[in-house]
Amino acid sequence: MVTHVPAEEYGDERGALLAFLEEQRGGIRRAVLGLTDEQASSRPSASELSLAGLVKHAAEVEQSWIARARGEEPAVQRDPSNWHECFALVGDETVASQLAYWEKVAAATEEFARSVPSLDDTFALPDQPWFPPEGRVSVRWVLLHLIRETARHAGHADIIRESLDGKTAFELVALSQE
Repeated sequence: MVTHVPAEEYGDERGALLAFLEEQRGGIRRAVLGLTDEQASSRPSASELSLAGLVKHAAEVEQSWIARARGEEPAVQRDPSNWHECFALVGDETVASQLAYWEKVAAATEEFARSVPSLDDTFALPDQPWFPPEGRVSVRWVLLHLIRETARHAGHADIIRESLDGKTAFELVALSQE
């Protein structure tokens, strides 16, 4: 799992953006190492966030943004009043199933980012009140947005995991390499 992005390995701007996104995904994935679904679904703070929920949310968000960039509808349509459903395992969902789904999403993101003619290509923002009317963003913007969003949640995951069993990000990096 990536924990450092050496400049000589990513090659170009697309590669750099994808490498930094993968680095942040790794932070969330490592946070669930060695945990049961029950442990990963627990909420050890006043927040409603759980590690399992962060994995699910990060995968869904990434998929939805790349779908929009492709001019497609996101795979999961959520009623804004039920936004919290994307932060918890439901039905037969497991941490393992969400990690496997995210792996497919990540591969699709990489394929899209490498195949789009230009990072300057734009697409329409969703028609939602928190976006400017008729707003457009570039593929570069969406990759940077995904890095920011994933990094934010990787930080949440660090805090939650340390609250659960005291393991820090550095310990989890070592565990991931065993």
